[in-house]
Amino acid sequence: MARKGEFGEPVILDVDGFDVRVSSPERVYFSARGETKLDLAHYYLSVGPGIVNALRERPCMLHRFPDGVDGPKVHQKRLPRGAPPWVETVRLHFPRWGLHADELCVTRLADVIWAVQMSTVEFHPWNSRRASTEQPDEWRIDLDPMPEASYAAVRRAAHVAHEVLDELGAVGFPKTSGGKGLHIYVRIAPDHGFKDVRRAALAFAREVERRLPDDVTTTWWRKDRDPGAIFVDYNQNARDHTIASAYSVRGTTLGTVSAPIRWSEVDSAVPSDFTIATMPARFAELGDLHADIDGHVFDIAPLLEWAERDEAAGKEAPPEPDEDTGKP
Repeated sequence: MARKGEFGEPVILDVDGFDVRVSSPERVYFSARGETKLDLAHYYLSVGPGIVNALRERPCMLHRFPDGVDGPKVHQKRLPRGAPPWVETVRLHFPRWGLHADELCVTRLADVIWAVQMSTVEFHPWNSRRASTEQPDEWRIDLDPMPEASYAAVRRAAHVAHEVLDELGAVGFPKTSGGKGLHIYVRIAPDHGFKDVRRAALAFAREVERRLPDDVTTTWWRKDRDPGAIFVDYNQNARDHTIASAYSVRGTTLGTVSAPIRWSEVDSAVPSDFTIATMPARFAELGDLHADIDGHVFDIAPLLEWAERDEAAGKEAPPEPDEDTGKP
């Protein structure tokens, strides 16, 4: 157990008029370069408009690392105790367990910094918002490389996904995963439930697979996938399945970030380029590359037609994964 003051005296940050206390500010969170809890808070302050835009009004699961990223990770659905009265939540129900959880619902940057005080490194929001939690407004394309896949294959899959999106008239907003993959987000009208959005995502994934069969797979069981393939993980659109948001730091010793990129950067950007050390200057120069995502709403009706076509041909969607992986 840490002795009082071992990791520095608490620091009070003024975040847009809200005082947020950061205790143990000198505790090392990212061992590769020795960056601390306070460094993490300053990173999120530096990309404030971007992280708030990514999380605003969404139920958000927190990945907390009380001892830094070399220590154990806590998956937190319910809002941690001790929240100030201005931190807002959204109530979610989990029928499988007969339980509910009041999850963090970010509306301002101070909410993010308070979550950092509670040792949050990663922010994993739902793809729906508080006003209609059962109807997603974000379609997520997750290009997930299998263990032997190259990043060149990820790039090829991203270009084909971009090609298909263009043909559909959909605007995709790419970002690195902060790990080995790429994500593409598309704003959609919140007119459908999770089941239909997942069907649409699968239909899209199958079209990418048709065009790039040597690199891409939609095979359901991991054990049956080519270890060198890119899995287009349509299951990230199932209920209560979340991935790290744009601008979220990842739990890596280097402090990598899930970083928005331009389509023109797909062939040059390397995920490890984007860290809590490099992103502040990039954000200061470019701003939020996902800032206008809400201005490009796509109707998934064509994808649902593709899904019906595939299902009529005997290609039913695999069963949905468990809606939650553990009790909230």
